[in-house]
Amino acid sequence: MLRHSLRRLLGLIPTLLMLITVAFFMMRVAPGGPFDSEKSLPPEIEANLNAKYHLDDPLLKQYFHYLGQVAVLDFGPSFQYKDWTVNELIAQGFPVSMTVGVLAMSLAFIVGTLLGIAAALRQNTRIDYSLMGVAMLGISIPNFVIAPILILVLAVYAGWLPAGGWDGGFASMVLPVLTLALPATAYIARLTRGSMIEVLHSNFIRTARAKGLPESVVIRRHALRPVLLPVISFMGPAMAGMISGSVVIERIFSIPGLGSYFVQGALNRDYTLVMGVVILYGVLIILLNFVVDLIYAWLNPKIRYDETS
Repeated sequence: MLRHSLRRLLGLIPTLLMLITVAFFMMRVAPGGPFDSEKSLPPEIEANLNAKYHLDDPLLKQYFHYLGQVAVLDFGPSFQYKDWTVNELIAQGFPVSMTVGVLAMSLAFIVGTLLGIAAALRQNTRIDYSLMGVAMLGISIPNFVIAPILILVLAVYAGWLPAGGWDGGFASMVLPVLTLALPATAYIARLTRGSMIEVLHSNFIRTARAKGLPESVVIRRHALRPVLLPVISFMGPAMAGMISGSVVIERIFSIPGLGSYFVQGALNRDYTLVMGVVILYGVLIILLNFVVDLIYAWLNPKIRYDETS
């Protein structure tokens, strides 16, 4: 397991290098530049800005210069947010996105798993059809529709919660967390139901029941771990997406998270900011998928990673 973990972590380097290379050249190929605006800058000012940020260097030289910065975890200055570095912007937005994302995924995992198990244990009954119907509805309705509905019901009409803004308090977290969690809850509920139905028809479950074990013990001790395998597989990339920030949610609820910076950076051709967020997102996906592999081995003892290969 240790050798496998080290190999996976070392494999992060070429993957990130490929990600940085593709993102870097795609940003440069896109039309426009970081200092383009409706009113053109005087040529001498634009030349000075390009020289300051090394944008007048040959493209390959810019690329290797940026790689040197990334190697020491320096994503450079932001072209649009004056007097701010990309590291400072990420440090400011990432904790907010991480808080909302982790809370939303935790809520989705708990509620979705319970609903999926309940539906599977009552397969082809009204409860099963009702729960899966609601789950399908949750998958079908996009976040930008769910968010205004929750604002109208819980903030405008009921007056229980603020309609937007962010102060780090519990009240300001509820609506964005609920909005992010609902689609993930629906996906997890359907995955759990399908997995539970399959597991309950397995031979080892029949054996456990034949031994006279109570149904609750059979579910908890024997069925739950294999049931969670597809759920954990889904949660890896889904968690990375939530932590990196949902652009729509952050816009609707005025949350100063990472997604807002990413959109503004892309619109303003803020090369360094977009690159920094892309690299961070890539690292999150790789690390979370690595964690999923470790959890797989813990949930299913039959899964072993070859130490001698």
